[in-house]
Amino acid sequence: MIELIQQYPRIAIIVMALIVSFFVSLVNYFVLDKDKMRETKAKQKALQEEAKKHRDNPERLMEINKEIMGHSMEMMRHSFKPMLITIVPIIIFFSFMRGLFVQTEIVKTWIWWYLGGSIVGSILFRKVLKLP
Repeated sequence: MIELIQQYPRIAIIVMALIVSFFVSLVNYFVLDKDKMRETKAKQKALQEEAKKHRDNPERLMEINKEIMGHSMEMMRHSFKPMLITIVPIIIFFSFMRGLFVQTEIVKTWIWWYLGGSIVGSILFRKVLKLP
């Protein structure tokens, strides 16, 4: 297995990024309160539309921005729980990967390959699992 990874490091890192993205998306799917997140996002969007209408009224705009910040903090609190669950396995996985790619041709760029695969995988798995 290690020989295969060292022979095709770019493919290996992309596959690993997809696996980690799937793991994180799966944890989010089971831990997040999706209805609450969607509701909060909808409120935030409505407030942003209202803020556009009140650009001339700085006092009302400040009130709206405070409400938007409140909703942002609520969304951050909801997404914090899945992050706590996934952070330790990801840190262990990263230390493993760093050691794995030390003797490959992508030793200096593996993190960029990982980020690219991870972003694409995250977008894909969020769409498939219908996450907010």
